[in-house]
Amino acid sequence: MDVKIVFVVVCLCALAISSTEAGIPKCCIKTMKRLPQKVLSKVYAMKDQNGSGACDITALKLYLTDRSSPICVPPQMKKVLERLIKNRLKA
Repeated sequence: MDVKIVFVVVCLCALAISSTEAGIPKCCIKTMKRLPQKVLSKVYAMKDQNGSGACDITALKLYLTDRSSPICVPPQMKKVLERLIKNRLKA
């Protein structure tokens, strides 16, 4: 094959991978059962992780103000956390 054709094919593959988010997903592999109140007060965002896609477990990712990586908790904690965040915003 010509070098130019190989180069074009490689560039098209790289473009396809980067545009379709075909990279490695950042999944929770386990969840924490209990969280201290101090940790809960630092939550600024939540995101659901679906267990039927690329990730193995269903979890709730908590993003904290002082951490770069999220903390994973069981999805049943979502209602409690929503109430805590709502009460914090009222105060």
